[in-house]
Amino acid sequence: MAYPPNQSDPNEPNRRLYNPYQDLQGSAHNIYKLPTSPEFLFQEEAIAQRRSWGENLTYYTGISYLAGAVAGAGIGFVEGVKASEPGDTLKLRINRILNGSGHTGRKFGNRAGVIGLMYAGLESGMVQARDTDDVINSVVAGLGTGVLYKAAAGVRSAAVAGAIGGVVVGVAVTGKQMLRRYVPI
Repeated sequence: MAYPPNQSDPNEPNRRLYNPYQDLQGSAHNIYKLPTSPEFLFQEEAIAQRRSWGENLTYYTGISYLAGAVAGAGIGFVEGVKASEPGDTLKLRINRILNGSGHTGRKFGNRAGVIGLMYAGLESGMVQARDTDDVINSVVAGLGTGVLYKAAAGVRSAAVAGAIGGVVVGVAVTGKQMLRRYVPI
């Protein structure tokens, strides 16, 4: 039973009940003095307007794995539908689709996750080495990622993959800058 503030329990006249809400008449912002901007442990973190290398590593690897797994699952779904035969039961068709989606999704997801991991490491290394964050770091990281990913296939394959990686990242960075400039968000 709740009693109004400054009133005691009628059964025990020598005691006053504690009301934890009696001082909470103002808004939560005034009571707790909540900050309106992000808080940083070190001042250097507040100056930099980018993610740390660990956040980059986690972000790029996770996003790449997720995108690869979803794309691979879609491709596996189509392969599973194509692999079904006219005499198959519904259970068998569903099994083919699930197996194809899971197998291809896992394969594509792992490949894309490794590419994202290498890209994040190379980009963070470039930022650390050059002490600046610009388009050159991203393009060189894409180039290096392609070269490293296909290095075991030979020099020619590595060079082609590096060129593709550099071009893809260059187009992505340019597209991002164009969106920022011309699309009001």
